Amino acid sequence: MSYREMQKLCKQSGLAANGTKKVVQTRLLDFLTASSLYEGSSNGLSEKKNPCQVDDRDLQLDRTTTILTTDSTIQDDTTKSITFSSPAKTRAPIPDCTPTSSRKKQKILPGSLEPPKNWEVIYSIVEELRADRSAPLDTDGGEALPERHLGEKVYRFQVLVALMLSSQTKDAVVGETMRILQKHGLTVDNIRATDSVKLNSLIKKVGFHNNKTKYLKQVAEILVRDYDSDIPSTAEDMMNLPGIGPKMAYIIENVAFGRSTGIGVDTHMHRIFNDLKWVNSKTPEQTREQLEGWLPLEKWGEVNMLWVGFGQESQQQKEKIIKKALKSSQPAEALNLLQMVGVNVLKEAKKFDLEHEVQKILKGY
Repeated sequence: MSYREMQKLCKQSGLAANGTKKVVQTRLLDFLTASSLYEGSSNGLSEKKNPCQVDDRDLQLDRTTTILTTDSTIQDDTTKSITFSSPAKTRAPIPDCTPTSSRKKQKILPGSLEPPKNWEVIYSIVEELRADRSAPLDTDGGEALPERHLGEKVYRFQVLVALMLSSQTKDAVVGETMRILQKHGLTVDNIRATDSVKLNSLIKKVGFHNNKTKYLKQVAEILVRDYDSDIPSTAEDMMNLPGIGPKMAYIIENVAFGRSTGIGVDTHMHRIFNDLKWVNSKTPEQTREQLEGWLPLEKWGEVNMLWVGFGQESQQQKEKIIKKALKSSQPAEALNLLQMVGVNVLKEAKKFDLEHEVQKILKGY
């Protein structure tokens, strides 16, 4: 072992690293000997340690001992040979640490969970509030933007592009960017032929446009090479494409092929379904799995558009959503739902001169 390596080990062990090689070597050996004799706290009591537990200090000491005991001759600064010997550390037999039960989280299967109480009532209220299809995603989302008149392959590719661009980007910006791309020529072959610098300038307003430029170019190459300029027909295969995760894949599959093998869950849905206590999750992916566990399969294709639009309106278009709630067939229940998902109905109603109507409804609720 070199002098520099021993100095490094001293520093890692909290020891001084100065002195000749002999001094540093002796300091390390003394430390290792003391460490091996120490088994417990300062009160002299032995601390029982889980045989299956290995901490960083154990690993560090083992590594140091191994190095020092296998390197028997070291030259000091005067080139005098110093020979030492130290018994190799005998390792105890490795304990059987196989857990008695598997720690792997069990997958939630569709239909395996009990549905939340009265979920259908709340669901029907949202269906009524969203009947006019006037949320931002209804005009600038992945279902509304693609061009059908250019053929099914082009349409499906544009669905994929719209969803890819939508990540970390408002729908209005996605809509503007998609129209710029469509004017440029939004086909697999044209995106493949477009220079990366040019493509990046076309999508510069969307979030993470540099990464998305790279993904679009890579995807175009893959689609030409492996899919005859079409997109994969299953969500599972779509997830193998650069820049496409589960949320996007399930929505693309639904919009492009009219088939739902999973639910695309965004941050609006994640927040709202936790507010409603329909799920108990920390991530959108956990929300997806729990939602699929109880939501009827026939709802999977519509749930994203329905609830993302509701989330957008309840956060970005409060006057409109409150007015729709007041005019609905169940105004009190609709206003209460808005409060459950974080809308301060009375405060917002006051801003829009709707306070009297809202108070009248809520008093009778």
